[in-house]
Amino acid sequence: MILIGCIALTALAVIYVFNVPDSVSAGPEKTRTSFLEERKEAVYENLRDLNFEYKAGKVPDVDYQNLKGSLEAEAAGILAEISRLDAGAPVAAVRNTKGQKV
Repeated sequence: MILIGCIALTALAVIYVFNVPDSVSAGPEKTRTSFLEERKEAVYENLRDLNFEYKAGKVPDVDYQNLKGSLEAEAAGILAEISRLDAGAPVAAVRNTKGQKV
């Protein structure tokens, strides 16, 4: 009797875990512009954090200048690509550090 109960409970647990309800969807498609807007916000937040940590004395001056320069260059690239997309010009495929298209 206990064995039948354990088997039934296991079967119900497996069905519950692997049953996908009809209301689940993949979510909205991301456009390149929306991806770039999110990335721009992340870079701006990183710049704010870096500035705060520099003023708090946690980041040496040399590191601050290097990091700030690289974040500003990345932000400039993102803004330029957003401008090109808004103007309707074709944008070359951008690849991440693993060589995959972004």
